[in-house]
Amino acid sequence: MKKILLSAVALLMLFSCQNETTEITQSADAVTKRGCASQEVLAAQMKADPTLALRMNEIEALTQKTMSTARLVNGKVQIPVVVNVLYRTTAENISLAQIQSQIDVLNKDFNAANSDFNSVPALFSGVKANVGISFVLDQVIRKSTTKTSWGTTDTMKKTTYGGLAPTSPTTKLNLWICTIGGGILGYAQFPGGSSSTDGVAIDSKYLGTTGTAIYPYNLGRTATHEVGHWMNLRHIWGDATCGSDLVSDTPTHNTANYGVPAYPHYSTCSGTPVEMTMNYMDYTDDRGMYMFSNGQKSRMAALFVSGGSRASFGI
Repeated sequence: MKKILLSAVALLMLFSCQNETTEITQSADAVTKRGCASQEVLAAQMKADPTLALRMNEIEALTQKTMSTARLVNGKVQIPVVVNVLYRTTAENISLAQIQSQIDVLNKDFNAANSDFNSVPALFSGVKANVGISFVLDQVIRKSTTKTSWGTTDTMKKTTYGGLAPTSPTTKLNLWICTIGGGILGYAQFPGGSSSTDGVAIDSKYLGTTGTAIYPYNLGRTATHEVGHWMNLRHIWGDATCGSDLVSDTPTHNTANYGVPAYPHYSTCSGTPVEMTMNYMDYTDDRGMYMFSNGQKSRMAALFVSGGSRASFGI
């Protein structure tokens, strides 16, 4: 298991490092590999705002202190969700049923109520987590547009570019549902960024479990993965070969995994651990991811304590 004793300088280097973009193969209708642009968007935001790394270092320091002292939020956190739908075609103007199916998936995945939670191998049964955070649909806002794709530069969040500004981003999770393009299923803003762009963007073809959702990303796990980023979780391979995700109970991964790897899948990193390919923060197909770890749970919960970067969402 990984150790996460990082100095402030090391953290600054971690958060200032731009990672190489994953090459995505895209067909006319769907991508063949999961593409999450959260890390690339973070790198661009840091380049534009040098103070972001300092804010994230402060968040990381509080997170590590909170985790080490077990001073985590008591009770349940319920997060209101505002869904901003930007559509050009009828298909992009997804139904309320499709939106609600995604809220249902988030509630199951973050509360260990997903039907595949019991599929977690015995090796990881001691660390599989019930995060205990719930979500409720607050409102749906729809806007017609002429744009064919929005990219990953946050234009869907800005009215000056024809998008929709976030609603009450310090107390509500905003989701932007649109065609992103470029083989990207979605991306999230990590804690510490500007409230004017805070939230998660997801391509409408990979939201929820019905309607326009396309296999193998039709079980709502793209949103689970991206909301994990919004709650300060890193990719499980640390966006580097044998990198650190800043969580102690997840095995060190060589790199991202795709599809549904056969278990056990061994890492060639130090100690050759069995990789936790079924973790929501890997890149496997929706049917191949179905757990968070206790360490990830603690990392997420640390955001909601007094002084935490998302304390305004707490109770």
